Amino acid sequence: MLSHSYFKMDYKKLGFKCGIEIHQQLDTHKLFCECPSNIVDGKPDKTVKRYLWAAAGETGDVDIAAKHEMSKKKYFEYQYFKESSCLVELDEEPPHPINTQALKVALIVAKLLNAEIVDEIQVMRKTIVDGSNTSAFQRTALIARNGFIKTSKGKVKIDLICLEEDAAKIVKRTKKFDVYNLSRLGIPLVEIATDASIKDPEHAKEVAAKLGMILRSTKVKRGLGTIRQDVNLSIKKGARVEIKGFQDLKSMPKIIDKEIKRQQRLIKQGKKVSKDVRKAEDDLSTIFLRPIPGSARMYPETDIPPIRPDKNVEVPKLITEKIEDLKELGISKEIASTLVKEKKLKMFKEFRKFKNLDPTFIAATLINSQKDIKKRYNVEPNYGKEVLEKLFSSLDKDKIAEEAVFEILVEVSKGKKIDISKYETMSDKKLEQELKKIVESKPDLSMGALMGIAMKKFRGKAEGKKIAELIKKWKKG
Repeated sequence: MLSHSYFKMDYKKLGFKCGIEIHQQLDTHKLFCECPSNIVDGKPDKTVKRYLWAAAGETGDVDIAAKHEMSKKKYFEYQYFKESSCLVELDEEPPHPINTQALKVALIVAKLLNAEIVDEIQVMRKTIVDGSNTSAFQRTALIARNGFIKTSKGKVKIDLICLEEDAAKIVKRTKKFDVYNLSRLGIPLVEIATDASIKDPEHAKEVAAKLGMILRSTKVKRGLGTIRQDVNLSIKKGARVEIKGFQDLKSMPKIIDKEIKRQQRLIKQGKKVSKDVRKAEDDLSTIFLRPIPGSARMYPETDIPPIRPDKNVEVPKLITEKIEDLKELGISKEIASTLVKEKKLKMFKEFRKFKNLDPTFIAATLINSQKDIKKRYNVEPNYGKEVLEKLFSSLDKDKIAEEAVFEILVEVSKGKKIDISKYETMSDKKLEQELKKIVESKPDLSMGALMGIAMKKFRGKAEGKKIAELIKKWKKG
């Protein structure tokens, strides 16, 4: 649904231009060493102090954003945790060879975005002296260019796809110094940058959502802080600004609209709109962070040789494609989406080996049973793949009924041992005899009341559908 503000603004007439940058952490070890990509908090094993100065880039100039940071005259303290960092993060040791697993993920992302992979990858140093990296630069490498995605409002071009190292995590800022946690420094990031062909704020949200879905179709980290979206925008007579700090996609259109209105006010007052990096605030406004950096901050990394990429990487199915495959099996969109998002699709596929089982029952058991046990019995579900394997195997061989699976999972979650014999299915003949007795002994009871009695007695030993059919038969008889 389009936002209310969409109907108030003619974005084409405004000269609205917008592009998105997305930075996504990859679920591998760090990019230039073998340390795990785990963020650690608490008391550090060591603290080091540094001053940082900017070096001139390839143009011979010092970058404007770097000059701005140096003007603050701060020093930096770095918290070191030995379980997640090493001398590479402390800038006391040269970077190790690039993480090949992370590089493969970046190449897969490039393929999924229909991009042209470069013939040679050259790691570059990007000058950053705000303290977020001990070396005063970030290592980044161009992986691919000239890609695109299809959206409801036409194609959006992907200008570039890069692989780079994440920054250190800010702990505290003061006027004289800042404190950073080194455990995040070096986690691999895929950076995706679109061109400025996004049509309006709602379109920006759609593009960000689609890029996020494509990234989640690969080996990426999930959770708060693992993905960051930046929006670059401008209007006629205004200036390009880069907005950082989007907490969720829902707020993106409103923040963009507020920034447009800010620039309109300045233009109306005859003031110059400056090219800034700005931060999105909780009230959806933006505040100045620093000038937009230029090309003067890039220069080659001399410790890592150029890399010839393997362009023949195997591309996985997108999340949306996996969901459609599951829907073709009769599984609802909601359960299919949850199977994929909760990474239970692999387990579901393994259980499809039980040919007599309905795939919708397998999927529903994987997704709903844990929630239902917790909600109905107020106990934590306490079973793993091995328990499900045993139950599905018994069901496949007609040893138990579908209804027994949930009952046994409840008992296991309550700390009891699996007892299949307790729920072994009754023969059709025996079940019919027992149900006939119930109906004949209580002829005045309604169908619902008889079902209640029968289900209580035969729960887990026979399917409810079969019990209902037999009660109906004998009640008529």
